[in-house]
Amino acid sequence: MQTFIPYLVVAFIYFAVAADFWRGNKTSANNNAIAFKLHSAMLVLGLVVHGWLLYVELFSQGFNLGFYHALSAILWLTVLIYWLADLEHQLHSLQAFVLPPAAVCALLPAFFDSSYILPVNASGLFVAHIGIALLAYSLITFAALHALLMYFAEASLHNKPSPLKSLDFPPLMVMESLLFKVIGLGFILLTVTLLSGMLFSEQIFNQPLQFNHKTIFSIASWLIYGGLLFGRFKFGWRGKKAIRWTLIGFVLLLLAYVGSKFILQVILNK
Repeated sequence: MQTFIPYLVVAFIYFAVAADFWRGNKTSANNNAIAFKLHSAMLVLGLVVHGWLLYVELFSQGFNLGFYHALSAILWLTVLIYWLADLEHQLHSLQAFVLPPAAVCALLPAFFDSSYILPVNASGLFVAHIGIALLAYSLITFAALHALLMYFAEASLHNKPSPLKSLDFPPLMVMESLLFKVIGLGFILLTVTLLSGMLFSEQIFNQPLQFNHKTIFSIASWLIYGGLLFGRFKFGWRGKKAIRWTLIGFVLLLLAYVGSKFILQVILNK
């Protein structure tokens, strides 16, 4: 049971901050600066413990690329990105979307074994490829959750039914600007990920590049985000169009990476 305690601590912190956010929202206390500072401090503690667990899980016996460990790492990076963005943009409402799935994913490695150990002498190119890929997926995950928040903010602005209607959202222009900054950075890292996978496939994976569903979905997602950024630059795309294409690109990337790893490592146990 002792080995589960750190995982339970992380999940408790994430759930507690999210629950207190909802409680504060219902009692009109969501503008309480003290509560926000407490939430931020608790998230720092959660991130530190979660990060330590990931370090032990990923590197203690080589390089562990198990499905649940990778999922936990992506959500850890997503929470970290959210925490850093929240310091400047005050995106407190995003707690409703980021923290509950992060809490669940932080618990998964403790209860399900999906270890996929690579040798300790795995090439630096491979480690860099995986690190950049995880960061890219985390930024895209953040962008998708932020797009959902923008959807609810827009619904609230037009007095449409919304579970977050009473929140004090940042201005939509600020939220939209942050969305495209995150997508831009995520697109750059996704580009590096795809190029490194294509150019060094044999060195990284010991096999030539294969155009399977993972590659196709990844390229399709890359094209969508590239097209969205071009549309923003050339035609000023924004609002619902930006939200829609952000979520579509995220789903494709989810199918490419999470879907393939889940099928191979969890269902087929390879």
